[in-house]
Order: sequence, then structure tokens, then C-alpha cells
Amino acid sequence: MNTDQLEGNWHILKGKLKQQYADLTDDDLEYAEGNEEELYGRLQRRLGKTKEEVKDIIDGL
Repeated sequence: MNTDQLEGNWHILKGKLKQQYADLTDDDLEYAEGNEEELYGRLQRRLGKTKEEVKDIIDGL
């Protein structure tokens, strides 16, 4: 998913991630424009996945 798609659909994706991974907090899912790498890093730590796995999860939503 490219940056524009991530930004445009973030609220929808955020809700789906919370449904799929109930232990994610709002802080984990905080997204600031231009800080995609930071978001991926938080999700990696929280989910115990690699960056590619996190991107695949988001792409699959």
C-alpha cells in the first residue's frame, strides 16, 4: 500500500486492525502524515512481526 492510500484509508484500516488485533491501543495506531516508518515500527514491536509482515497485514485489509 502506498503512502497516499495509507493516509486516505487510515481510519478504516485502524478499525480493522483493532478488530483483528484487540491488544493494539490507540497509541500503537497513532498515525501522523509522513511518519509511516514510525507506525510500522510500533506495530512491529507490538505484534512481534517483521516490517514486511506488517505491511502485508495492512495490504490485506
